[in-house]
Amino acid sequence: MVEYYQVLGVPRGASADDIKKAYRKLALKWHPDKNPENKDDAEKKFKELSEAYEVLSDANKRSIYDRYGIDGLTNSHGGRDHFHEPYTFRNPEDVFRDFFGGRDPFADLFGKVGCQLSQ
Repeated sequence: MVEYYQVLGVPRGASADDIKKAYRKLALKWHPDKNPENKDDAEKKFKELSEAYEVLSDANKRSIYDRYGIDGLTNSHGGRDHFHEPYTFRNPEDVFRDFFGGRDPFADLFGKVGCQLSQ
């Protein structure tokens, strides 16, 4: 099972700012465009980072995750009702672009308008 705090390398009590800094550093490091020689592993790691950031950066999702783990977000928790809809994760590239103000910081570097991860 994926442990989002470990993915970002932050403790459970990390501040929102610490989570943001950790995501920024790791997302830039593991972006698939920066790892063309290891694209499959980079895409997997980048997706995990994006999911972790998406959950831990949102106070409501983080609270659910802290109480029930990933099962609480996906409603795969053996029938217990936590009074929320199952969460659907966004495309990691969308999370990345939103984090950087709606643009891909590698677009200029790689001469792209954007990039797509394989699904």
